[in-house]
Amino acid sequence: MRCLPEDSLRKAGRGAANLERKISEMKTTDAAKLQNEYSKLVQGLRDADEANDEGAFMRNPALPDDLLKEAVPGNIRRAEHFVAFLKRFVEYLKTRMKVLHVISETPPSFLQHLKELTFIERKPLRFCAERLTSLVRTLELTNIEDYQPLQEVASFATLVATYDTGFLLILEPYESETATVPNPILHLTCLDAAIAIKPVFDRFSSVVITSGTISPLEIYPKMLGFNTVVQESYSMTLARRSFLPMIVTRGSDQGAISSSFTIRNDPGVVRNYGNLLIEFSKITPDGVVVFFPSYLYMESIISMWQGMGILDQVWKHKLILVETPDSQETSLALETYRTACSNGRGAILLCVARGKVSEGIDFDHHYGRTVLCIGVPFQYTESRILKARLEFLRETYRIRENDFLSFDAMRHAAQCLGRVLRGKDDYGIMVLADRRFGKKRVQLPKWINAALLEGDSNLSVDQAVATAKRFLKQMSKPFPARMQEGVKS
Repeated sequence: MRCLPEDSLRKAGRGAANLERKISEMKTTDAAKLQNEYSKLVQGLRDADEANDEGAFMRNPALPDDLLKEAVPGNIRRAEHFVAFLKRFVEYLKTRMKVLHVISETPPSFLQHLKELTFIERKPLRFCAERLTSLVRTLELTNIEDYQPLQEVASFATLVATYDTGFLLILEPYESETATVPNPILHLTCLDAAIAIKPVFDRFSSVVITSGTISPLEIYPKMLGFNTVVQESYSMTLARRSFLPMIVTRGSDQGAISSSFTIRNDPGVVRNYGNLLIEFSKITPDGVVVFFPSYLYMESIISMWQGMGILDQVWKHKLILVETPDSQETSLALETYRTACSNGRGAILLCVARGKVSEGIDFDHHYGRTVLCIGVPFQYTESRILKARLEFLRETYRIRENDFLSFDAMRHAAQCLGRVLRGKDDYGIMVLADRRFGKKRVQLPKWINAALLEGDSNLSVDQAVATAKRFLKQMSKPFPARMQEGVKS
């Protein structure tokens, strides 16, 4: 998905102005280099950028092959003409931002409006991303980050001009439903995941898709538009039970716990979640990772925990760190978390199931001995982007809304759980804390579901803590090296 806030467009405008100055400087010092680039662009992007090598293909797999064979349109071949073209496009996008109501339109509708107002044709837009990459390389620019907003605009132009279907443009003038000050953002959202993987299937005769968290398998061929030759799900091949999955459905007071909208802010539910955190902070050595469904819910729970004195009790046992939408702040929190786990202080990292931490960060060994999933990580169902995608999946692939929402939530839950087990010599505890997980356990990957005992699928906080203590005691005992090896399945 491409998101263009108003601030990014202002930065893109400044980036285009800087490019103009750089081009003028190069004309006086090395005009031959610009002329050489122009000559190559006449032959086509493939010859200019060697885009047919494996690295370039994997970097930009969604770029159609016919685009790479064509000559770049004459009106954007010369560097100064291309920058002027980009500036016109940026100014058009700025004018589109000056609305106070939501706009939703298809790429053809957007391009028609663009042509009527600016006379910009579709064809040169398709080449914007690669043309800008070629220009940056020719100018030998070092401060690439200064031109990132302009690159985003160029990528936006290429995508919107390349695909008639599978994409949707949504212009939202306000950040939220309750906001009164306009802060417009233009979304170009991909509704069809098959677009990204289709060039891979076209290029290779055999494709293997494998992961520990793709489950249930049946929905992937539907969504990605392919037929499977072999489709298998395997259980874990460890000789010892090195991870303990549990479903906690109620607190110590036997009150149900859930992040469902009707009871998520109930003080009793919030207190039970807090007690779960306190107890696991006491018994877990080193690191604990806690995942919430959203930043908004996490902030709400943390605020209520603070008022209840729960965080003060957790603080006695471990350091508390929080993931934020800011990547630099999150990187600093992760660094502090790892330091606390390594020096014996221990730490708890509070994060979000769809954030940076859940996708690409490993918590191997002492960095993650317990992972807690607070609630089922459903997407925000009032999101216009999600509604558009659900409608597309229903009409195109006959995938029902509830089926996709449940699949997506459990996929993210499995990704969160997988953070804690990163090798044969690793061990950890996986806690799914929501009564709804009991009915959705069949959607978990086979290796997790097979290890989830029937007696551990409907626990109270006290029962879960007792079970975890027994598991950790077992893990603390010496074991022969052969128990660390895999077994035949």
